[in-house]
Amino acid sequence: MPHIILLGTLDTKRAEVLYLYNQLQNNAARFSTPLKITLIDCGCHAITDDAITIGHTDLLAKYAPSGHAGPLTLPRGQAIEFLISCVSSCVIELLRTTEIHGIIGAGGSGGTSLISAVMRAAAPIGLPKLIVSTIASGDTGPVVGECDITLMYSIVDIAGTNRLLREVLGNAAGAIFGMASTYQHRLDESRARIAQDNRSEEKKTRVGITMFGVTTPCVDRVRSHLESNYPVEVYVFHATGHGGKAMERLVEEGHLDAILDITTTEICDLIAGGNMSCDASRLETTLRRGIPNIISVGATDMVNFGPMGTVPHQYRDRNLQVHNPTVTLMRTSAAECQQVGDFILDKLNRFAQDRSMIEVWLPGGGVSSIGTAGSVFADAEADAALAGTLRSGLKGSEVRVVSDERDINDDGFAVDIANRLMAIVAKHSGATTC
Repeated sequence: MPHIILLGTLDTKRAEVLYLYNQLQNNAARFSTPLKITLIDCGCHAITDDAITIGHTDLLAKYAPSGHAGPLTLPRGQAIEFLISCVSSCVIELLRTTEIHGIIGAGGSGGTSLISAVMRAAAPIGLPKLIVSTIASGDTGPVVGECDITLMYSIVDIAGTNRLLREVLGNAAGAIFGMASTYQHRLDESRARIAQDNRSEEKKTRVGITMFGVTTPCVDRVRSHLESNYPVEVYVFHATGHGGKAMERLVEEGHLDAILDITTTEICDLIAGGNMSCDASRLETTLRRGIPNIISVGATDMVNFGPMGTVPHQYRDRNLQVHNPTVTLMRTSAAECQQVGDFILDKLNRFAQDRSMIEVWLPGGGVSSIGTAGSVFADAEADAALAGTLRSGLKGSEVRVVSDERDINDDGFAVDIANRLMAIVAKHSGATTC
């Protein structure tokens, strides 16, 4: 029996959320599939309806801080934050005590911010998540974050149940019903596979790798070499800001065993204000986790902005290259490269739990496909500033630094860094590499 959590602010979206609830039930009846729905009322005011599983009053009584008067005493923004905390705690407990196969919600900007925050905070990656939202056609980065949230644009406001909105909500109910049913079957298959794997002597090492377009040859070669020569499962993350976050979230959740952080370009955007910035916490999760971790400096020769006309005024006289119609690249300066090095050093110094599991690899021949000698982003001074900062900062430390004269996309560099990661994995596990 699929079990779906339905989130909604019933004090403002009662008819719409209940229509979604009924559509879920209709799908179950249509396909003769038993379905359990846990409807959580996330609104500010208490609403009574037989469909509600966890009402506003029960939610606050169990999950609000002791003595708190509730959201009505707070300004709107703080009220939403308060409800996010309560609902997240509720969903976390549900996920801990019962098997859930999907989460769905619907709302405007406020409801979307509440529901998406709950999904990001409480639901693991892989669990189906769907929001019908009035802002799904806008800037959805803050909504989705590093999570696998699916957004469906409502076309019209979620206000009433006109024909068009009924169509959209009906489609959403069908989508989450299908995803939840498939997810349930996948869990059953996964349990059977894990049981089989536990009887097998060979276990696969789950390796996370960061990639950008300009480091793709390296990552493709690393991936093919690892998969051909070692018992591994490779996960490649596009270093667009959210890619690094997603990788580190999977590390935090225990779904990755080793990291090849080949492409750390997101740090450049954080420093220079680019569009693909990581969080200030980048690198911390993997270092704290103490798993095998090779850090390189792929694509640290660039910062990402939008179309040429959107590049900030203070950067207009810099080395700019049109990567595609929506992305303009700016070559990082020596000063910015030094800041990237300082950032990495700071994280290593403050968060590394097991320095024997960490190495830093510096490709002296260029850190991207357009940063090699004679290419548009070739800048020996800037590259030297980054490499020199890391080498001097790590001198005498337990973190091994590998200075390599090849460029990052060199076939031999890729094979060597892949083999070295697996040597660290073997050391970590007490096994021997093949």
